Amino acid sequence: MLQQTLSVIQAEWLGPWLVMTGLGAFHGLNPAMGWLFALSLGLQQRREAAIWLALLPITVGHAASVLLVALIVLAGMQVVSQATLQWLAAAMLLSFGSYKLFNYYRHPRWVGMKVGARELFVWSFLMATAHGAGLMVVPALLGVAAIEHAGHAGHQMPAGAGMLLAIGVHTLAMLVMMGVVAWLVYRKLGLAVLRRQWINFDLVWAIALLAVGVIALLMAI
Repeated sequence: MLQQTLSVIQAEWLGPWLVMTGLGAFHGLNPAMGWLFALSLGLQQRREAAIWLALLPITVGHAASVLLVALIVLAGMQVVSQATLQWLAAAMLLSFGSYKLFNYYRHPRWVGMKVGARELFVWSFLMATAHGAGLMVVPALLGVAAIEHAGHAGHQMPAGAGMLLAIGVHTLAMLVMMGVVAWLVYRKLGLAVLRRQWINFDLVWAIALLAVGVIALLMAI
């Protein structure tokens, strides 16, 4: 009985962190989140270093968008219960996912190929926000907050510390995935693979938003 209880507690503790890591990899895999832009810059400048230099501000911009959502969640926790936030997150995910499902082809466009770190940061922030990247991780962030409140980590962390760490894990997973994909296409696969085996990731993203929304709704229930 004790072993089963410990297993349940461990699963509850690991679950949100694994989800944040998995969503980080998923976000990094999405070309709209930046690796394709970085790859294009590398090809244009004919040097691999341009890819890695571009990925850094792109990653930071994405993290800033997710952090903004986390701050909104933290502020909401001071006003309403976590259960209410779970219902709100589910409703927003399902609503936004439905919108993206029928408008997945729309993207914010405002930069050219001559960009610096600041422009890449702002572009990434806008893309992540417009695609609901931060919204997608809200259920996992609420799970991390629940762990903090319950003290399953062995001690009570300051409010928001767990969320901040989870965003760091998410961001690292995204950066690693973007780097791997960009390197594979640049060094091994070539641009031909993008023409032959391109996946409509915008549609996949919209479906993922709906799927997370359904999961969030089941968790709220």
